[in-house]
Amino acid sequence: MNRRKKVNQILKKKAKKANDKLNPKKKPRYISKAERAKQEQEQEGNTESDTNS
Repeated sequence: MNRRKKVNQILKKKAKKANDKLNPKKKPRYISKAERAKQEQEQEGNTESDTNS
């Protein structure tokens, strides 16, 4: 790989990373199955305490 191509490749990579940081991600963050179950239990606990009050 010649020097000019290598430099261009590095600069393109840096520009792409900078551009990605400026644009927020479109899709939501992945939540694992265990984490979803934990959140669901917390919500059920909150609704039970609300109905008991």
